[in-house]
Amino acid sequence: MIKQISIFAENTKGAMLNISKAVSEAGIDIYNVVTNDSAEFGIVRMLVTDPEKAEQVLVSKGYMCRVDKVVGVEIPDDVGSLTNLLNTLLDCNINIDYLYVSYSRDSKTPLAVMKVNGYTEVESSLESRGYNIVK
Repeated sequence: MIKQISIFAENTKGAMLNISKAVSEAGIDIYNVVTNDSAEFGIVRMLVTDPEKAEQVLVSKGYMCRVDKVVGVEIPDDVGSLTNLLNTLLDCNINIDYLYVSYSRDSKTPLAVMKVNGYTEVESSLESRGYNIVK
């Protein structure tokens, strides 16, 4: 499992710049960013080199944050790879709270990032079916 920082932020001009600037000025590299928004607020989810430090930096700037455990699964860069992963998860009776696809710098392949319950069991189930889990 990997750790992701989730940031609750106002949906205002410059909000992403302020978050990115605070993290980068702390010497933390951002691997990926995904946002979900509403009219006034949004959730920014990031994979970074040091999620705990990013959380400390952002909290000190007034942001509400938390570090979550997520499962990162490398998938082939082929048509239907995400569908195959989702079928495997369904076959294993695994519910996904949310999912987004990023890119693994190390393996240079797509990376499905998922929030699920029972991380250890999910990782074992996927590994036993040939998936590579990013740790």
